[in-house]
Amino acid sequence: MDLEEYRRQARSWLEANARRSRDEDDPGADGVAAAKAFMADLYDAGYSGISWPAEWGGQGLSQAEERAFAEEAKDFTLPTYVFSIGLGMCGPTLVDLGTPGQKARHLRPLLRGEEIWCQLFSEPGAGSDVAALQTRATETEDGWVVSGQKVWTSVAQHADWGLLLTRTDVDVPKHKGLSMFVVDMHAPGVTVRPLRDMTGRAHFNEIFFDDVHIPAENLVGQVNDGWNCAVTTLLHERLSISSGVGMGGQKDNPVAFEVLRHTVDTGDPLVRDQLVELYIRSRALALFNQRLAQETKAGVFPGARGSAAKLLLAELSMFQADLATSLAGPEAVAYEDDGRLAGAISLAPALALGGGTNEIMRNIIGDRVLNLPPEPRVDKTVPFKDLKTGTRQ
Repeated sequence: MDLEEYRRQARSWLEANARRSRDEDDPGADGVAAAKAFMADLYDAGYSGISWPAEWGGQGLSQAEERAFAEEAKDFTLPTYVFSIGLGMCGPTLVDLGTPGQKARHLRPLLRGEEIWCQLFSEPGAGSDVAALQTRATETEDGWVVSGQKVWTSVAQHADWGLLLTRTDVDVPKHKGLSMFVVDMHAPGVTVRPLRDMTGRAHFNEIFFDDVHIPAENLVGQVNDGWNCAVTTLLHERLSISSGVGMGGQKDNPVAFEVLRHTVDTGDPLVRDQLVELYIRSRALALFNQRLAQETKAGVFPGARGSAAKLLLAELSMFQADLATSLAGPEAVAYEDDGRLAGAISLAPALALGGGTNEIMRNIIGDRVLNLPPEPRVDKTVPFKDLKTGTRQ
């Protein structure tokens, strides 16, 4: 099938099955059930996992089809937010690092919306410094027992599975004593507590693990190689956030550009100049993401350049939020447009935090892309048990 015919069929399917109105980012139980039904239809129609390997449940097509569908989907609101972490971060990590058994068990149900995933990295004392985490995994005869706490975890209240980063060795420096596991979010000892913001929504959660048993086959990668696994996940996270897959973003244009364009006075040449600047920045980010996606498909690992894409998105989002408030005034935070502008403005600061702060992104780019001298570190060779880090005393 040629690309234009693929695009036409995708558009036809979306017209028949997708909604144009805005859906809630944090659905209730009924919303999750409807989202799962939609994902099953999306998968059965061939539009979920478009460029994922066919042997693990994907469609096995190219990035060209992936982009074509994304472009057609821009005019619709797909109820896929609860799957964004799995599709953008957890699933790609399993594609890269999972065992054949893990891939066979988890990837197709993830793509079909039968199971929801979350990512369990951040802790109260380990945010931007993820390697300082303290959740412990102790090896037993038939697996591992985990105790600890995670926080700021998106969609955990709906999740069936999670990618969990834990500490498995305190006698080595902090980056060398981590391991990653697939964890059953319904297992005994797992407690999820939603964290509600001032809107009443629970975008994040805190999770407690009290002697949770994890089977040995749920280890991802090698024991004590969890930092390298986490880097893979974080790369996918930053790429997915920058491309609009993660955190509920919209493809190529995370702020409602069209809404803003129809809200302000475009007869003013200064306003038009600012809107052109907004469009140029958005388009540049979209093209950069497209290049990274093409390289990834060709087997060229983007590496730290994924941090550049994430930083560009965070700065673009703040630029757009500032522009919206300065041009639209009070209307920017009103809900006459279904809240798209107000929602984008409130999300902008979060994009400078989620997936790594802007400061962390600049350090990564300077160190690993530009080869600048790294910042002085005093903890790289010190065993974790000897550090006073996070909430440890």
